[in-house]
Amino acid sequence: MMPLVKPLAADSEFYIEEGCFVIELASAAEDPGLSIARCRVEPGKSTRWHRLHNTVERYVIQQGNGIVEVGDLTPQAVSDGDLVLIPAGCRQRITNAGESDLVFLALCTPRFLPACYEECE
Repeated sequence: MMPLVKPLAADSEFYIEEGCFVIELASAAEDPGLSIARCRVEPGKSTRWHRLHNTVERYVIQQGNGIVEVGDLTPQAVSDGDLVLIPAGCRQRITNAGESDLVFLALCTPRFLPACYEECE
C-alpha cells in the first residue's frame, strides 16, 4: 500500500437498487480490511431491507435526518454526527425522514464485496 490523497469525485456517484446513491471513497483489493462509501438517500425514500454477511458496517451520519432500523432494535432517529453500528449478518435499512438529502458514510470491515450482500425483502 502506498500513501494516497484522493479528492472527492462527486461526478462518480451512482445509484444502487438498494435505494440510494453511492460514491466509493475507498474500496481496493490492496486495502482489504476496510471500505468507505458516501451514501445519499433522497427525502422520503428508504433503502431496502438487507444484511451483509461476514462484514461489520458502520454509518456515520454527515447531514440530514433519518430513521434507522437495525436488527430487533426499535427504529431510531439519527442526524448529523450520529454513529450506527451494524453487526455482520444483521438486517438493516435507513429512511430519510427530512426535507433534504440524508448523507452518511458507510464504513465496512472487512471491505464490502457484492458477494456479502443479501436483500431481505
